[in-house]
Amino acid sequence: MKPIKVVCGIIWKDGKVFIARRKPNKSLAGFWEFPGGKLEEGEKAETALCRELEEELGMKIKISDFFGSKVHHYDTFSIELSAYTCEFLSASYQLTDHDEIAFVPINNLSNYQIAPADLFIVDLLTK
Repeated sequence: MKPIKVVCGIIWKDGKVFIARRKPNKSLAGFWEFPGGKLEEGEKAETALCRELEEELGMKIKISDFFGSKVHHYDTFSIELSAYTCEFLSASYQLTDHDEIAFVPINNLSNYQIAPADLFIVDLLTK
């Protein structure tokens, strides 16, 4: 099974990182994630990340660097998650896929139920 290409942002503001909790009617409901989304056909990862954050959160960011990538296998599908460090610029926080958001210190990420595919990011951030 070919993995779905997904991109996410590690979005920093005032020394804290942004996470969002998936709504009850979404896959992986209740899990916290570094937000982003699927790449469209032929779309560059950076373009997809900016588009998805605008669509899902009304958020504008500045992408700093590529952080890392990993393939994660769920029961019925696989994703290839590419993460980018980003600087927060602004947001209206109009939530479409999430029901709660937070800026948290990295040492508090263990207090949240993080989506399995995103755990490699937490591991790298907390080392």
